[in-house]
Amino acid sequence: MLEKVKTAEEALRDLHDGAVVMVGGFAGAGSPNQLCARLAELGRRDLTIISCDAGRAGLGVGILLRKGLVKTLIASHVGVNTEVAGRKPGDVVYGVDYQLVPQGTLVERIRAGGTGLGGVLTPVGLGTVVAEGKPTLELGGKTYLVETPLHADFALIRGSVVDRSGNIFYNMSTRNFNPAMALAADHVIVGAERVVEVGEIDPNHVMTPGILVESIVEGEQPCWI
Repeated sequence: MLEKVKTAEEALRDLHDGAVVMVGGFAGAGSPNQLCARLAELGRRDLTIISCDAGRAGLGVGILLRKGLVKTLIASHVGVNTEVAGRKPGDVVYGVDYQLVPQGTLVERIRAGGTGLGGVLTPVGLGTVVAEGKPTLELGGKTYLVETPLHADFALIRGSVVDRSGNIFYNMSTRNFNPAMALAADHVIVGAERVVEVGEIDPNHVMTPGILVESIVEGEQPCWI
């Protein structure tokens, strides 16, 4: 069996400057904080980050923003990160291209990228700044925005229990964006709270199959929400 359990340095070795990176989690729950911290230490620059949010100040996506490594952030809200919510000219994170996307639209664009769909039709955002510059489609007497799929070079996700072949169980709300992102990236790295032998996870509890995962890094801290 291919050895997937690696150090963070080994798992992140091929993540290059300018990469498009999806980062799982929602307001800290299910966020691969240790992977993000190690990526920040490696100093990869000009990253495009696709995430539910901006992490927290100095944590998760927040540490990448603080260190000035992010060129573009595609997210559904940023208010949990106080360094971003109050940004103004001169702030550490000022100058990042923030692309705010309604949360349901964001996850469906990621899912479309993972399943090969050509786009998503949604009425959400019509008549607002969300619709600026986007095509619309009339269908059944209703107008929809046409939202494009999202795909990434890498996905950094977090699993509560991961076996050595990469099968993942997510505890409670830590599941959130992680399974969708595991489908929508060329290279999936999972930060694991606990790594177990193959067969120790009940097949009925596998939420992301190991065939999607290239690398496993143990050491994420427990998250029970």
